Amino acid sequence: MPQRFEAAVRALPQRLRSAALALPETVRAQAEEIRLRAGQALTVHSPDAHAAAVTVSAEDLARTLDSVSQGSLHTVLESLRHGFVILPGGHRLGVCGSAAVKDGVISHIRDISSLCIRVAREKRGISERLYPSLLSSGKLPNTLIISPPGGGKTTLLRDIIRLTSEQGTRIAVADERGEIAACYGGTPQLDVGPNTDVMSGLSKAGASMMLLRGMAPQILALDEITAPEDAEVLTACTGCGVVLLSTAHAANPDDLRQRPVYRGLLDTFDRLVVISGTGQSRKYDILEVREPCLPKSALFVSS
Repeated sequence: MPQRFEAAVRALPQRLRSAALALPETVRAQAEEIRLRAGQALTVHSPDAHAAAVTVSAEDLARTLDSVSQGSLHTVLESLRHGFVILPGGHRLGVCGSAAVKDGVISHIRDISSLCIRVAREKRGISERLYPSLLSSGKLPNTLIISPPGGGKTTLLRDIIRLTSEQGTRIAVADERGEIAACYGGTPQLDVGPNTDVMSGLSKAGASMMLLRGMAPQILALDEITAPEDAEVLTACTGCGVVLLSTAHAANPDDLRQRPVYRGLLDTFDRLVVISGTGQSRKYDILEVREPCLPKSALFVSS
């Protein structure tokens, strides 16, 4: 929606913001990324195309970061060490430049060379058609969502969290990179439901243990299992009486099994949701892990 695009470009200097807002509504409505590189045109990328606007200067980049940090880079430096800053509305600003390192930690970033604003988008209601087929005896079982990168895993995960939370279930979210809830000033910028507790900026393993000990969740949700320690914490959580809800990069169950970090995950989960296709032809297959991954149902749901 154009409104989200308008919120995403709010941090830009007036000259760049005006140029971005002058792009056609169809471009603004579908925008996923806004790329700014010194000496190059501001470009807006959507799933099917990209559009270019005014040339970006090094001063534009510096002024944008100054606006985001409210004149004090130190206030956002901890977030920048993870590679991004969360903006109001849940949008994410990625930064490239010259990093100064002290004692193995980034102490400053100067000479900003490029910025990337990822436009936050949520598709509320996307899980509602397949949700009943996920349930077992009326409850959500341990569920893993898989797809290739960019397949819509996080979008679906977020909506399942929202829907389950609205039904009164306590959910804890280990949101390491802020991609699920996108908390800004402690408030989720994306809808994760009224009974959801979010821990951001901490490793999935560390956040999961804190959430289990302190928030007594019925469901623990985390995004993008990518490292052995992520898989290990999921295995450890299976004995804690909590339902697991997560995502992983894989095209299908066979692809999942072939990747060392994921091999043990199939023993941890009861359901797989396999996302394939793109756009209006996106397909969601629900597979039973305990029954040689035979399809339980296949739903065609618009993304």
